[in-house]
Amino acid sequence: MKETPEIRPAAGRLGVLLPGLGAVATTTVAGVIAVRNGLATPIGSLTQMNTIRLGRRIDGRNPLIRDFVDIASLDQLVFGAWDPIPDNAYESATNSGVLSREHLDPIKDELSAVKPMPAVFDTEYVKRLDGPNVKTAANKKELAEALREDIRRFKEENGCDRLVMVWCGSTEIFLRPGPAHETLDAFEKAMADNDDSIAPSMLYAYAALMEGVPYANGAPNLSADFPALEQLAIDREVPIVGKDFKTGQTLIKTILAPGLKARMLGLDGWFSTNILGNRDGEVLDDPESFKTKEESKLGALEHILQPDLYPELYGNFYHKVRINYYPPRGDNKEGWDSIDLFGWMGYKMQIKIDFLCRDSILAAPIVLDLAIFMDLASRAGMKGIQEWLSFYFKAPQTAPGLYPEHDLFIQQMKLKNTLRWLGGEEQITHLGLEYYD
Repeated sequence: MKETPEIRPAAGRLGVLLPGLGAVATTTVAGVIAVRNGLATPIGSLTQMNTIRLGRRIDGRNPLIRDFVDIASLDQLVFGAWDPIPDNAYESATNSGVLSREHLDPIKDELSAVKPMPAVFDTEYVKRLDGPNVKTAANKKELAEALREDIRRFKEENGCDRLVMVWCGSTEIFLRPGPAHETLDAFEKAMADNDDSIAPSMLYAYAALMEGVPYANGAPNLSADFPALEQLAIDREVPIVGKDFKTGQTLIKTILAPGLKARMLGLDGWFSTNILGNRDGEVLDDPESFKTKEESKLGALEHILQPDLYPELYGNFYHKVRINYYPPRGDNKEGWDSIDLFGWMGYKMQIKIDFLCRDSILAAPIVLDLAIFMDLASRAGMKGIQEWLSFYFKAPQTAPGLYPEHDLFIQQMKLKNTLRWLGGEEQITHLGLEYYD
């Protein structure tokens, strides 16, 4: 095992940069401000509410994570954003309809102070969204340089000691890595040539890495998960992580599927459909953006159930995912799952799930935790892909050739053992034989 790194102190202000100031980002910002003012509780956030067991069960050592490792406090966070729609965070939060005026009005002044910088945005990549607050330049390389300038200016004007960036923008169209994504030289040439394979989110990722800013991708689109930027993250000694926040239906899958596999129950089929009415739902109504999301949502079951190892149980199951835009629901997403199982002697069973969830309410604590943990990783000198944070993602980014771990409980163990390692504590294996010697 690697030697425990020396972690630089979490002193000073931490700037949290959010490409996309829609429902998810404004819910995050409003929640943090409300908690700082004693008006809310950060439910769902591991960094704020979860404990970590240290040593043996009988030792009784279970500090809060935030008391165990040196992480930034909520009082240290400063928020910045980009968005093609010029509404400030209060206006955007009001329009998004996630949080009520009862919760927004007491913090209106602080929320209103978060105003989006002009975005790098192109309707060719997100076809159901548009706005006037957009940068213009001769080519994509110049747009990336403009983002770098935004980052430097934000850091200086807000007196930040460190920065992190968490992509909260809409899902872009489906793109596969190609020649332009193989090396940094090829990528920079493609930006200068306005290559269609270079999407806006890639420009944000590039700008972040060039400025030494950790980058987390909360959407399923190709962003920093290709060779050129993965190598750039290593060369610049910057953490990257992704992709696609694990919120509603896929969260349930990664909880339930490991249990079915643990009991060796077979699966004939898993049908999933959603209705969603917020900006994300509207964007995903476009088939090209939905293709990106579909790829992200379909992968979890295959990796958890391992049909190659258990062909009799999982070698022929049918998996279907659908997302339907339904404006009356707003951010209140509803996910239906119909699961066809078989058990002892092949007898059939079914599970039905109707999860009436709130998309941004589930995503906001993920954004907060990622910002704080990515800052920790950066201060600990952890560069490149941060697989220990796969707990938060539908399609976890991994080293080339390594399959992703989707089982939520294995992901949680990976996360907490990484924190134990960072804190100089022994890993926990749950072997437990020492209690019976």
